[in-house]
Amino acid sequence: MNDLERRYLRLLRAYPADYRRARGAEIVGTYLDLAAPEQRWPAPADAADLVRGGLRQRLRAAGVTDLIPGVRLAALLALVTASALAGVWGTAELHPPPAEWWGAPHVGPFVSLGVVAWAAWLLAAVVIAVAPSRVARWAITLALLLTIALPLVAAALDVLRPPLMVLLPQVVLGLLGLALPDRPSRVIRLAPALSALLAMVATEFLGGLDPVFIYYGAAMEVFLPTVGGLLLVVGALLAVGLALGGDARGGWTLVTLLTPAGFLAVPGLADNFGPAYGAITFAELAVTAVAVALAGPAALLLAVVFRSRRTSTPQPSNQPCPTCGARA
Repeated sequence: MNDLERRYLRLLRAYPADYRRARGAEIVGTYLDLAAPEQRWPAPADAADLVRGGLRQRLRAAGVTDLIPGVRLAALLALVTASALAGVWGTAELHPPPAEWWGAPHVGPFVSLGVVAWAAWLLAAVVIAVAPSRVARWAITLALLLTIALPLVAAALDVLRPPLMVLLPQVVLGLLGLALPDRPSRVIRLAPALSALLAMVATEFLGGLDPVFIYYGAAMEVFLPTVGGLLLVVGALLAVGLALGGDARGGWTLVTLLTPAGFLAVPGLADNFGPAYGAITFAELAVTAVAVALAGPAALLLAVVFRSRRTSTPQPSNQPCPTCGARA
């Protein structure tokens, strides 16, 4: 056994044990036949395919095959939300207040360095509308990297940046958005760009005269939790509508959206759980964010465990017993 085969076998552990015993040799043999003569490591695309295939088989074995379609539906809603927020914050960047209000210079004609990240998210919304999902994921990844790097770059350049409680939910929404469907319909592909456009127009007309309040001010404690609440309402309506047709995707969509909605609600949650008076401290925000980061995935995991146990529990049968004619 050479190194390449050993590494493919290690990746094959993503599959359930029974499936590995039945088809593992066939799968690894196919990849080895397609490998280059001097290849020593699995190709990144092959590794991703093996991990995805293993996840699908494990979900199928657990009886939760509708989880992935539900997550993909949640990814579309996350991208629509992230694009709309980028439209709001990007428009607010176009209306900087006097520099003396902040004690720090503007970034050119914009409020802060955040305009770079919001421009990247708006570009990603356009790419989603016109390019294949594979290209769209690269655009989303670029926007994510710029958003994550923003605090460090702003500190190095000594310029303003958006608050962390604005950047953090954007990152979470973007990470979920990477799970967008491979071949979405034209209407779905246009949704993020349309939401961004509508958000920009609404912000310009409704909040353009007071961008400080909607971007950095106390309204963040109301605005972001409201967006998170609306995201859950849409997810709940979708879950009910699909469930009426016997489709369980909506339920998984709703559970998946608990995490990004929770991060959007962090300022409001920290305000409610903190002291009755005084500004929210960074420690309160950090503790609330950690709690949300643990609670959201835990809820999804519990839902998977509950569904898998329910699926594996033998159900009473109404079929007659083949030997005695009685019903079981």
